[in-house]
Amino acid sequence: MNWQDIDTVLLDLDGTLLDLAFDTRFWHEHVPAHFAAAQALTVADARTVLAPRFRAVEGTLDWYCVEYWSRELDLDILAMTRADSDRIRWLPGAEAFLQRLRDAGKRVVLLTNSHPKLVTEKDRRTGFRQYFDAVFSSHTLGAPKENPQFWSAVREVEPFDLDRSLFVDDNLNVLRAAHGAGLRWIRAVRKPDSTGPARVHPDFVEIDSVAEL
Repeated sequence: MNWQDIDTVLLDLDGTLLDLAFDTRFWHEHVPAHFAAAQALTVADARTVLAPRFRAVEGTLDWYCVEYWSRELDLDILAMTRADSDRIRWLPGAEAFLQRLRDAGKRVVLLTNSHPKLVTEKDRRTGFRQYFDAVFSSHTLGAPKENPQFWSAVREVEPFDLDRSLFVDDNLNVLRAAHGAGLRWIRAVRKPDSTGPARVHPDFVEIDSVAEL
């Protein structure tokens, strides 16, 4: 990839710029513990109850929606996020990468499935918005990034050139949707979670982190 061929850089948030370890811990440990306490269950039983409910909406807007889960679980997900927000962190080298993009004069656009309220909370903690020309949540566009409808909708409000735009994400289904939408330059993040194993993304050029770009 030659940077002279790139005008616009489209970036995911969680697992690409911010450490997915926060979200992993939050949903695998924090939420089950709070749900268990509220429902008088053991944490193990809470996980058993929650697992099929999570799977049923995986990859949909509800999967990423704090309001949906607050209703479904009778928990204040946003308040829980705020209480745990000191764990929200940049992935190594991500902030410096964004600064390099700004210095190079690239148009930098955030494309995230994160709910707008979580985007605001994570920005409050890290200040990532200062590096972006535009920020789009799938919740305001009516479809998750895994869905072709997202890519049609985002191009109506952000008319980037498919041949001169780079997209970076850690989610294989999202990467496939971006490829299906016709994006020429795509990079797959192998290490979105600093505490977890590397991911494998068949058919895509892989990087450990955006710091390599």
